[in-house]
Amino acid sequence: MSEQFKKHILKFTKIADNGFGEIFNSFELLKIKKKQTLHEMNEVCKYNFFVLKGCLRMFFISHNGVEHTTEFAIENWWITDLSSYHRRLPSKFYIQAVENSTILRIKKDEEDVLLKKHPEMQEYFKCIYQTATAAAQLRVQFFRLFSREELYIHFKENFPEFNQRIPQYLIASYLGFTPQYLSEIRKKMVS
Repeated sequence: MSEQFKKHILKFTKIADNGFGEIFNSFELLKIKKKQTLHEMNEVCKYNFFVLKGCLRMFFISHNGVEHTTEFAIENWWITDLSSYHRRLPSKFYIQAVENSTILRIKKDEEDVLLKKHPEMQEYFKCIYQTATAAAQLRVQFFRLFSREELYIHFKENFPEFNQRIPQYLIASYLGFTPQYLSEIRKKMVS
């Protein structure tokens, strides 16, 4: 597990071999069950989560009780409520396991210590946050430009790993559809 994380970090920055053990020890390794909640809405998000194996999602529940998935994280992806995590404000989101998962998590205070001791990790997190911001910007653009059917086709073609692993009702939630509407689109595509 530590080798997988090390390879991911080395894609973005250089780390001395002797420093990696200390970096890895800043994280807590957890195995979590499918549907286990890692973070509750209205609590301060204390952790940043890195997925080694499995899938997590972030979502909120609207005033009418409907779940809206805003983000997924599979292997080598990070997930947290950034606003709550960095500003220490109550969160508007839940974070939950979609599959049985193995994750690393780091507390905000531990991350701050890590960044001071290992400045190269500042470069790593900078790259991670830039990538996440760019992805969020594209998602907003796609929601504005594409029809609902085009949005699903784009998702299916560009993220086949999600389409095969994630239940259709969660994909519908992420795309802003009802499960019934997604089912209609899929039937139409087969005909």
